[in-house]
Amino acid sequence: MRDYFDDTLLYCLDDGNTLLEGPATAEQLIGLLPTVEMTSGSSRLPGDQTAILPHGTYPSQSYRKFDKRLLAAPLLLAVTIFAGLAAYRYFMTDSSGPIDSIAVLPFQNNSNDAETDYLSDGLAESLIFRLSQLPGLKVSPTSSVIRYKGKETDLAAIASELGVDSVMTGRVVSRGDSLNITVELVDTRNNRSLWGEQYERKMSDLLNTQREITAAITQKLQLKLVGNQTRGLTKRYTDNNEAYQLYLKGRFHFARRSEADILRSIDLFRQAIKLDPDFALAHVGVAEAYSVMPSYPYMAPKEAMPQAKIAIAKALEIDPELPEAHTTSAVIAATYDWDWEKAEVEFKRSIELDPDIATTHHRYSWVFLSPMGRHEEAIAEMKKAMELEPLSLIQGANFAAVYMYANQFDLAVEQGRKTYELDPVFVTGKSWLCHSYNAKGMYGESLAISENEPNFRLGVQLAYAYAKTGRKQQAQELIDKFKELEKSTYVVNYWLAVSYAALGEKDAAFAELEKSFQARDWFLPRLKTDPFLEPLKADPRFDELLKRLNLR
Repeated sequence: MRDYFDDTLLYCLDDGNTLLEGPATAEQLIGLLPTVEMTSGSSRLPGDQTAILPHGTYPSQSYRKFDKRLLAAPLLLAVTIFAGLAAYRYFMTDSSGPIDSIAVLPFQNNSNDAETDYLSDGLAESLIFRLSQLPGLKVSPTSSVIRYKGKETDLAAIASELGVDSVMTGRVVSRGDSLNITVELVDTRNNRSLWGEQYERKMSDLLNTQREITAAITQKLQLKLVGNQTRGLTKRYTDNNEAYQLYLKGRFHFARRSEADILRSIDLFRQAIKLDPDFALAHVGVAEAYSVMPSYPYMAPKEAMPQAKIAIAKALEIDPELPEAHTTSAVIAATYDWDWEKAEVEFKRSIELDPDIATTHHRYSWVFLSPMGRHEEAIAEMKKAMELEPLSLIQGANFAAVYMYANQFDLAVEQGRKTYELDPVFVTGKSWLCHSYNAKGMYGESLAISENEPNFRLGVQLAYAYAKTGRKQQAQELIDKFKELEKSTYVVNYWLAVSYAALGEKDAAFAELEKSFQARDWFLPRLKTDPFLEPLKADPRFDELLKRLNLR
């Protein structure tokens, strides 16, 4: 497939061979015109190249007898116009500068089988992952682009929202063992199609096809890769195509974040590991899935985190230079082991290996710097994460929390509202907006959202707002409901302690904090900076608990 697109004024082609590149001079263009001494429909050009005139345009004998001087003026005018257009096209294209940012949109699944959604989503995510490893290239992550799945795409508007120069789209059709993959890369600054290709492959060629597409994109984006900077492009994470497909399916389910989907992702990652025990990214997938379970909460920390630790240790054994592995290791150290020294070492190592992974900056801020009370650094890291991934809902929601824990309640509310407006259904966004409202004393606004959400995450904000507005009986009824639920499932005692603190019941609050400590609750490290626990901070039991958390 020839990649001509709109470069026709930059290149004169003879059967695909470049005869002329760049802005043309009049002499060069004259050299490309047919001479009058034609004998068989062709003439010899400089460099022994042959230009073939279109059918039916061979010069007649009478034309040959014309005085060349009669053609000089119009020929010179035509050459001048053509040269000017070529130069204008060349310099206007060049003036945009090299492309250094890209968004890979979710591929369209044009198959009749919804079960192959993992292929379309997984292929796009895989390309995002590999391109993200390249230096000097900003890549919008999956969490920012997934909102465009299945929607009409105005590429210029999407590029503007994501802050990128180029957008890649694709379509996947699966028929049995055959794949048809169509991709296009567009420079949205001038609506210019940079590259497009269609691939007819077997499922067994999926890995090589993905690498082929990544290499083509890299070339078209004019990246100058030298030395170890090509690591992300050339590194092979697995050579087992079936394991790779299972990994893609796992990422597909993990991105959905429901309890059933996360458990399904773990199963798929483990199937991939069974086929290729040295597939480090699949081990990271297992560890990451288990490490987030307690925060929702889908699983108790003491059940989830030991399995996360085993998986991440194996990933680091296989590939000590995998930044994603160091990030997940840091999260486990901070949220479960309360080993703050190890957590910071791991975060810094991940950033050293790849400074452009938004999730690393986000989690460094969220689970380490903010709990430690290093608020200026936490805000700076979160801003860096948002620069890399401006539309990430989870980052936006947690950024509001970082502001809140820094006692910057106006900014917390402002950031919380931005995230809520992006997706009013996103439960984490609603949760931290309600927290921010409560911290600022805007209980009415908090109640307007949380009263319509009968789940634990928003129920704790509801109980707090009830308590602070004098509706103590309703607050206690909610607490009793959650304590009854605790008999059959994991409940975050830390949030019950916050509710008791709002009611002024200190002993009950400390009893819940002790349970939280024994359970190793994911949120317990917030103790030091949590504004909702202010009524407890003068009590000697509070300082003692901080020491046990290695926060003193």
